[in-house]
Amino acid sequence: MDIDWKAELVDQLEWHWHRQLRPRLGGLTDDEYFWQPVPGCWTLSRRGESSAPISRGPGEFTMDYARPPHDREPVTTIAWRLAHLLDVFGPPTAPHFDSPPTDHPALCYPGTAEGALRQLDNGHDAWISDVRRLGAAGLARPQGAISPPEYADAPMARLIMYTHLEVIHHGAEICLLRDLYLRREGGDCL
Repeated sequence: MDIDWKAELVDQLEWHWHRQLRPRLGGLTDDEYFWQPVPGCWTLSRRGESSAPISRGPGEFTMDYARPPHDREPVTTIAWRLAHLLDVFGPPTAPHFDSPPTDHPALCYPGTAEGALRQLDNGHDAWISDVRRLGAAGLARPQGAISPPEYADAPMARLIMYTHLEVIHHGAEICLLRDLYLRREGGDCL
């Protein structure tokens, strides 16, 4: 039996995106977006207002960051996790499989939940469009210069699976943060 691996890879993300993650993000408010469940969360901050060791991003809002290793991984806000997913998808106008991410324009992180979801949708749509354009040879070809040197010989399919893993993993964390926000002390319960 022949397997259409491209269809399988697209379905892996699309099933999760359309049936689980994206419906759960509907109605996200700015309060939820920036909510910090514990003190000292990494988040997005207006330029110059972050207390993190590194502030990433060229726009009005920057993403908290520090080079590993960490004594302990910081808890992050929904805003931070959505910004991370924007980085995972990359700029919607950049080709995902033809040039190194260093050649792509830097992303500006949105300061609102609505802006983040719009940017996330655009990133997702561009990613899936580029994955659909790959044929069997494209899935099997080495990642080369678009990835760190240790993955240069790995097939493009591995990059796609890793990207989908990131979206599923961090998407689940975002959904959990939304659940916790709704059930926080003094919050409404479903």
